[in-house]
Amino acid sequence: MLYLSQMLGKPVLDSDGEEIGRISDLAIQTGEVFPRITSLAFLGPSKTPFMVSWRKYVASFDDDRITLNKPAKDIRFSYLQPDELLLARDLLNKQIVDTQGLKVVRVNDLKLSQSNRQLRLLGAEVGARGMLRGLSPALERATQAIARLFGRPLEENIIAWNYMELVDRDLSAVKLSVTHKRLSELHPADVADILEQLDPQQRGLVFEHLDNQRAAETIAELEDEYQADILDDLSERRASELLAQMDPDDAADILGDLPYEKAEKLLWLMGVQDQRRIRSLLGYKEKTAGGIMTPEFVAVPEDKSVGETIEKIRSMSEDLETVHYVYTLGTDSRLTGALSLRSLVLADNATSVFDLATRDLMTVSPDDDQEEVADVISKYDLLAVPVVDENNTILGIVTIDDALDVLEEEHDEDLQIAGAGSRNKDGESYTALSLLRWLLRRELWFIVWAVLTLLITLAGGFAQFVGALVLMPFVLLIADDIVAFSINDLIEYDGSVGSTATALRLLLRNLVVGVLTAAVVALAFFAFAAALTQSAALPAAADAASASSAPALLVALVNAFLPTVIACFATILASVLVTVIARRRLDRSKVPSSTAFTLLMMGFGLLVQLALYYTATLLVA
Repeated sequence: MLYLSQMLGKPVLDSDGEEIGRISDLAIQTGEVFPRITSLAFLGPSKTPFMVSWRKYVASFDDDRITLNKPAKDIRFSYLQPDELLLARDLLNKQIVDTQGLKVVRVNDLKLSQSNRQLRLLGAEVGARGMLRGLSPALERATQAIARLFGRPLEENIIAWNYMELVDRDLSAVKLSVTHKRLSELHPADVADILEQLDPQQRGLVFEHLDNQRAAETIAELEDEYQADILDDLSERRASELLAQMDPDDAADILGDLPYEKAEKLLWLMGVQDQRRIRSLLGYKEKTAGGIMTPEFVAVPEDKSVGETIEKIRSMSEDLETVHYVYTLGTDSRLTGALSLRSLVLADNATSVFDLATRDLMTVSPDDDQEEVADVISKYDLLAVPVVDENNTILGIVTIDDALDVLEEEHDEDLQIAGAGSRNKDGESYTALSLLRWLLRRELWFIVWAVLTLLITLAGGFAQFVGALVLMPFVLLIADDIVAFSINDLIEYDGSVGSTATALRLLLRNLVVGVLTAAVVALAFFAFAAALTQSAALPAAADAASASSAPALLVALVNAFLPTVIACFATILASVLVTVIARRRLDRSKVPSSTAFTLLMMGFGLLVQLALYYTATLLVA
């Protein structure tokens, strides 16, 4: 997420990387509900003001700089248009009033929404955070950190731009409005991006002003968690109408995430035909070809002519967007071939579709994994692949847009499983908070060791457990690494991890690795013990008191040696359970947390080590 205050004063670079000025303002056109940035204003040498077209010249941007796509000598400057206004000059630090005159607030900052190379004005920040950010971003972060310590974080107070109507050109007052007259002009994906960035109350108010067709298209573009929230805020009648207007596969996905009673009620409120189309998909498992296919496709008997087929396509609903191929059916309604629309329109009307159809078809089963289906579409450059049953009867098709969604979902899922950080849709990644989380995750073993050492020391048990504490990092580091390796197993083996054969193979492999690791730990211990014994034997190494302490530490380390080796071995062996349990969570559509599993395995390893060490010390005593 970007803010105007973060961008002002940042450098503007040409395509050669030369700084040609500093950002002074951004211009928008007032005719849109969530207006695009149309012009970039910056101060060049000697504070000379310049303005260029955003669409024509801006190549990339973030809160650090803006880079143009041409060298300075090739840039042609523009002027502010009558329907444009400058954000910093005309809105920042200005007052706005609501339509009922209940309160007057000040625009402390302006929130911008990033989508690819576009930048839109989302709304005005009228709260304390905008004021602090305007003074200093560091001051805002520090204040927010202090507020969180007291359990009272500073919330954003955003007034969405679509509630603001300009009263006059000098903008001495800006009136709030809920007209939403131009919301329907935005692409549903853009509307979805905007809705996801609004708070639930504003989201519901904006959504109420969309017509049913645009509302249905927008719901399909929303992330899963927002879809449920939107439907909960709608009446059951309207929610049912919107689901009926959506593509059947999208509607089935949403209904599958709803409670059974509510999903059934929404289905019964639909027309019989819409209900039948959606119900036909609800019986298939999630993440399979049947779960993502659509029953909307074009199929004709193979004895039909090209002209008859074209007439059939013309008579079909305009909402049918999945016409990539025409499928031919035999006398027993089995799938016999397919032809592209290009082949159809280029052929003579009297030609039989049977003569044009390709017989060698790639098909998938409704129970095939969705990732395998996406791979088929990608490998063979298909626009759609038919889903057939055991009798080769076509049940539906999986289209290329569904395949792209699957590949993106699987990629994000693999990143989350592996614990890799990723940018959010607004490009935020390298924040202080994300850096802190990364450091905590990478050095989790040291934090656990330090905390446990402190707790044992405060409890007065340091002398008793000193041997275990010295060797404890071996157990923690192995637990950390083996979880990362087990998560990699999950990504590599995918669905086969749950099988008994795969689990036994992983267990056997970890058994061998555990033995080798235990041997390495033993060698490291003997090298350390030898060095400690040699240093204790040297007359000049220390005085009598410190010299006598070395053998005592050596005894403690000897007692901790076997428990540490066993703990390392047991942790490696038990890590197979991480892969199996994580696979089961994925099968229930729950992304496993690598951090949680790391803590679990560290706890298991430490429990084994400390329990065995305590038992060994009792036996020695």
